[in-house]
Amino acid sequence: MFHRQVSRNNRSTHNRATLLVCLAEHCTRPRYAYMLLSLLADIARPDGSAGPWIARDDGLISLRDWLCEALSPMADRDARRKALAVRAMRDLAANGEWPKDPVAAATRLEEEVRTRILSSGKTNVSRTVSELVRAGLLKRHYQGYRVDHENRGARRQAVYTLAGTARCLLAAIPPAAPAQMRLL
Repeated sequence: MFHRQVSRNNRSTHNRATLLVCLAEHCTRPRYAYMLLSLLADIARPDGSAGPWIARDDGLISLRDWLCEALSPMADRDARRKALAVRAMRDLAANGEWPKDPVAAATRLEEEVRTRILSSGKTNVSRTVSELVRAGLLKRHYQGYRVDHENRGARRQAVYTLAGTARCLLAAIPPAAPAQMRLL
C-alpha cells in the first residue's frame, strides 16, 4: 500500500482534509457549509473576519444578504425551483396579482421566485452559520446600533470570523478583494 506523508508544504491540504471531516461530522449540509466558508475566506480581512457591510458598485449590502445572493445560483439548478415557480404562480393568481400581459407576468413571476429564493437563502445561511459556530469553525458577533441590546434585531449586522481549522482557507485567497466589492 502507498501512504503519503503530509509534509509541512502540504499542511494547508491536510488542514482542508481535516476541515472536510469536521464539516461532515457537524453540518447537515457539509457542501453548502464549505461553499459558505469559502465565500467568507474570499472576502475576509487578514484577521479572518468579514462584515458587517460589503461595498459593491451599486452601494452597501449586509454580509448575510451578500452571502444569500452569492449562493442563490445553487437554487437555480435545483429541480425544486420549478416547483417553487408553480407555487408562486398559483399564489400570485389567487391573490389577484397575476398580470394579463405575458411579458409582465413572466417578469413578475421571476421577481417572486427570486424573492422566495433569497428569503429561503437567509434561513439556510443562518442555520449553517449556527452549525459552523457550534463546530468551532466560525465566530459570530454583531456590530451596529445598540450592540448590547437584548433584541438581536436591533439594527445590528453580523460579522463572521473564520476560526479553528477553517482558517486554512485564508491561505488560498488572493491578496486583494475584487475591485467590485470591498469590506467595510
